[in-house]
Amino acid sequence: MSFFRQSRRRAMIIALTLPLSLGACGYNTIQSYDEQAAQAKQNIDAQLQRRADLIPNLVSTVKGFAAQEERVLTEVTQARAGLVGALQRPGGSDPGELATANQALTGALGRLTVAVEAYPELKSNENFLRLQDELTGTENRIAVSRTDYNTAVRQYNEYIRKFPAVMTAKATGAKPREYFEVKDAASRAAPTVDFEKK
Repeated sequence: MSFFRQSRRRAMIIALTLPLSLGACGYNTIQSYDEQAAQAKQNIDAQLQRRADLIPNLVSTVKGFAAQEERVLTEVTQARAGLVGALQRPGGSDPGELATANQALTGALGRLTVAVEAYPELKSNENFLRLQDELTGTENRIAVSRTDYNTAVRQYNEYIRKFPAVMTAKATGAKPREYFEVKDAASRAAPTVDFEKK
């Protein structure tokens, strides 16, 4: 009888101390920080998807006024396709790939903005102005989401490298998260615009 009592007592002690030991080793904090980073990543994905969804309307509007800018419109369309492809990657989007695709779209939109300068009637078109405002607002939200995500990733990555959490991270397989940044130096450079007509 006493054997069963002792076994029961040990089981109760383990049941009561296990949550405390897991908390002390950082397991719960790792999970919390990882979830914060995942949520921040979803916010970036949502804003990038919103931006990608606005592009076809912008391209249509510009085409109606400036069909001869086909090369620039094609660049914008291809850059949008690259961003959508990065967003829809099986298994989830990769932050580095998203950052590079977003930078390519930003460059293409910059070239489109320069091309639009030659069409005063387009620049005053209500639909075009509304789309430009929506894109600007979306780009601002992307910047905020990117900052929030990178802050959450920094907090998570720092935490899993500190003792004693590093032991828990290794035991549970927690890996550092990737920042949302352009890795390729060529993609990071601002686009150059040639105002000379050839």
